[in-house]
Amino acid sequence: MNKTAKHIARFAAIGLISTSTLLPISTVWAEETAQTTPVTTVVADETTQTTATPPPPPATEQEAYNPYGLEALWREGDVIAKTTLFILVLMSIGTWYIIFSKVFQQSKVKRHGIEAERNFWEADTLNSAKDSLNPSSSYRYIAEKGIHSTKHHDGSLLERIDFNTWVTISIQRAIEKVQSHLGNGLAFLATVGSTAPFVGLFGTVWGIYHALTAIGISGQASIDKVAGPVGEALIMTAIGLAVAVPAVLGYNWLTRRNKAVMDNVRSFGSDLHAVLLSGELNGNHPNRDSK
Repeated sequence: MNKTAKHIARFAAIGLISTSTLLPISTVWAEETAQTTPVTTVVADETTQTTATPPPPPATEQEAYNPYGLEALWREGDVIAKTTLFILVLMSIGTWYIIFSKVFQQSKVKRHGIEAERNFWEADTLNSAKDSLNPSSSYRYIAEKGIHSTKHHDGSLLERIDFNTWVTISIQRAIEKVQSHLGNGLAFLATVGSTAPFVGLFGTVWGIYHALTAIGISGQASIDKVAGPVGEALIMTAIGLAVAVPAVLGYNWLTRRNKAVMDNVRSFGSDLHAVLLSGELNGNHPNRDSK
């Protein structure tokens, strides 16, 4: 009995010791589990929210605004810059208008010259020869002035002038008037060709002045603050050159064409002078018999 009681006492002591040892461990484990569980729940909730959020819509592409182009030059320019640009545009419009109108006019006179060469000298009389020409023809105008001079060489003052000289003067005046009409507008081309680069240069100088003033006020002299406004101001010089070059080329080209057209007009006037001095038009070119 004593041995049995001793064994029971030993098992009871061991159980008590085990219980006292494991109880704190289980308590700590339970507390750690309780603290870890909410964190897991929060993470799970955050994951759920992240997954459930729809993707943002794609951003629409918008054209970027260029602060250094022609649009910015017009939008940010002052009254003087806009006036300079407007003058250059007017010069360009006037240049191209004169070039096209003069080419059309010269072609018309050249066509009338071919008509006069074909019809005028084949007529039987001066009046029929004159009527065979187009009413708007420069050649008809010269013929009318020449014929009119032969019929109005009278009066005390005009009789003092030799008939040959009087007819020559009348035809020469008509030719000079035709030449003056063909030369209208060429002075404008010469003016534009010589002044447009300087007008553009003025716009550039004015733009650079304002750009440097703005840089000095802002106190920033970085490359983007300097290169942009200065490059924008140089556009004025480019526009001035773009206006001047066609004007100069057009002036030289039209002057050369005028010379060729007027050579034919003067030849017609010289032949008409010979016919008027002969007193009749026999249907042949005045210089054909001498060749």
